Amino acid sequence: MQFAEVAVQNVRGFSPAGRFALKAGYLVLKPPTAEVSPLTGVVLALFYADGRGGDASFVAPGAKSGKAAITFQGADGSTYRVLRELGGSGTLHRVNPATQQPELVSTDASETNQYLRGQVGLPPRTTFEQIYCLQVGQLPSRRPRKAAAKAADPKTSGKFPSLASASAVAPAEDIAAAESKVRALEAELVNAREVDGLQFQVDGLSSQIFEVDQRLKGTEGLKVAIAEAEAAWWAAPTPQTLGLPQDILQRVQRYPKAVARRDDALARLETEREAEAAAVPADVESLKDNQFFWIGIAAGVLFLGLGLGLGLGVHNSFRYLALLDIPAFGVSAFMALRYVDDLQKVSRRGSKEGRFGAREKKIHEEFEAEAAPVRMAQKALGVESLDEIPGALERKELLGARVVELQDQLHAVESDPEFAAAASQRQSLKEQLDALNLELTRKGSYVRDMREVERELSRVKESIALAKAPPPAAAPGPDGAPSVEPLEDPSPALLSQAADVFTTDILSVQGLLKERCVQYLTALTDRRYLGIEWDKEGKAVALAGGRRVPVGELPPKDLDLYYLALRMTVVEKASARSKRPFLLEDVFVGVDEVKLPLIARMLKHLGTLTQVLHVTAHPGFAQMSDGTVNV
Repeated sequence: MQFAEVAVQNVRGFSPAGRFALKAGYLVLKPPTAEVSPLTGVVLALFYADGRGGDASFVAPGAKSGKAAITFQGADGSTYRVLRELGGSGTLHRVNPATQQPELVSTDASETNQYLRGQVGLPPRTTFEQIYCLQVGQLPSRRPRKAAAKAADPKTSGKFPSLASASAVAPAEDIAAAESKVRALEAELVNAREVDGLQFQVDGLSSQIFEVDQRLKGTEGLKVAIAEAEAAWWAAPTPQTLGLPQDILQRVQRYPKAVARRDDALARLETEREAEAAAVPADVESLKDNQFFWIGIAAGVLFLGLGLGLGLGVHNSFRYLALLDIPAFGVSAFMALRYVDDLQKVSRRGSKEGRFGAREKKIHEEFEAEAAPVRMAQKALGVESLDEIPGALERKELLGARVVELQDQLHAVESDPEFAAAASQRQSLKEQLDALNLELTRKGSYVRDMREVERELSRVKESIALAKAPPPAAAPGPDGAPSVEPLEDPSPALLSQAADVFTTDILSVQGLLKERCVQYLTALTDRRYLGIEWDKEGKAVALAGGRRVPVGELPPKDLDLYYLALRMTVVEKASARSKRPFLLEDVFVGVDEVKLPLIARMLKHLGTLTQVLHVTAHPGFAQMSDGTVNV
């Protein structure tokens, strides 16, 4: 978890308005005035809003209203933004990683708190406040001493000491006013307890409604899937939408046979054409160029002339030579007849060629009539091969079956008795929640937290008790100096919270933290203390010069340094498991200046493990930090 941005408007201790980008590492936040910016309080008010308007105390003096927002990255890797009107309502948004736009998660304070705990990874408020937040009032030297705390109200001291700071003892003349304040606080406490009880019921009902909503939202995925399947079904192509014949699938199946028939018909036609071409001469020789024709004519004329001439002039027997002109003229006549026959064949060849062309054209036209819709379907569907056409056209039928299947699943879930009972239960819980919220509204728009009222009441009673019966003079110690009651040991409460963070017991936590805590302590105290031991309840003893000193009896400055060492140790070890920002306000006011550079180096080391945000105007810390932000 890491903070990315803090935005404020009319918030006490900050600039009137601004957005402050934050990065990883050790950052120093410089307040605009001498007043320390209440970063910790604002963060707690945003992350753990009680819905009662208690965060209105952070509105800047003189301003009617204020706003505060934090943008951060959760443990789930998503970016969230919490925005609140101080004293009013608030919202939780999650940034959509695809569009980078915020999407509303919740506007209800209790639902937001549950979401931050369950989904985002925030720890309980007490753990976050006592482990990851460090304020001046949490230092052991700022808390009441044991004797004063017991004298004020023994019932208020629990197993683990409070982190509230001590209040000043009221003067005697103000006892009457203090007693009047006690009565007012007791009345406020009664009202706060009633409100706390109502709020506890509201939180319980909100948790139940959240669980019921999660159960009812189980159908959201099915509804989205049905909507997507229906959209895909409507968009799926059909022969009608593409303008194709209804029997396009049968045409696709017949297409290979149509191609084969076309090829066979063209092959037979080509065979006939070749046979016809072989039977008809390619060119008819002219009769004038036929030598046999002219030889026959010449021979016939010759024999006819010889037969007539010799038969009349020499002897009658030579007349028979004229008969030889018959075969000679016959050869010429045969050549003439063959020439005429060839001419006839050539003329017939032209007419047959026309018939072959007509047959070929008819074959192609018949094939095109069968193949054109198939090619049209291939183009309309955008497929490479004809084998993909059936799958593309059958997709609508498959999608329709998917829609029916999803609708059956949704009907089965919604008809389940548990689902119907959950819907009815939600309405009943919502009515109860509305009634409780109305009761809370009647109690008042702003009621302080019961524990805060109890702490103030305890402090006022303590002041009255100390004013009425001042403590006796302290008995002298062994060295003659008056003894002083020890301070509270902060170890049990802090180790208990650390055990919750590490999900283990206090003894195991002690073994995990001891070595590193001693390293921090020896460095901060110039090796005045060389060791720390804890008992089974978490109470600590410091080892110094061969002596065992309970940490409550340490000088206040040394006790604060021990507390700082233990806090930094817990944050360092916890950051190895889950990173959460470590928030510090200006808690080093009373620390020696020579130790501040060492503390800054320690904080910078923590900045390599998790984000450290330190609110201070001290220039020394700014020089050692990874960056500064003027808030």
